[in-house]
Formats: sequence, C-alpha cells, structure tokens
Amino acid sequence: MKAFVDQDTCIACGLCVSACNTVYEFNDDGKAEAQVDEVPPELEEEAKNAADNCPVDAISVS
Repeated sequence: MKAFVDQDTCIACGLCVSACNTVYEFNDDGKAEAQVDEVPPELEEEAKNAADNCPVDAISVS
C-alpha cells in the first residue's frame, strides 16, 4: 500500500502525523508527507484511519 499527501491541499493540521507518525511526518514546508515508499502491512490500518480523518481529504492511500 502507498500513501500520498497532496501538498496543495494539506493545511498542516497534524492529525495524520499524530495518528501515524511512522508513515506521516512534517516536511521542511511544515506540511505533512508520507515518509515511506510502501506502508508496512502492520501500519495499513493506522495509515488509512489517518487518511480518513484528514479534514481536507489531502491524503490518498492505495
């Protein structure tokens, strides 16, 4: 599974980082981004929940 954060949509609220900081982190611009190429299977549920809870739907997982 892959996770992607749309940088144009992200408002840097931090919900995804706090929900799953192994997959999401803040970049130098202060916005969230996926820090792994492939989401480890044991973190897929957390990564999906973080995406589902993004208030501006900036995260896609597939």
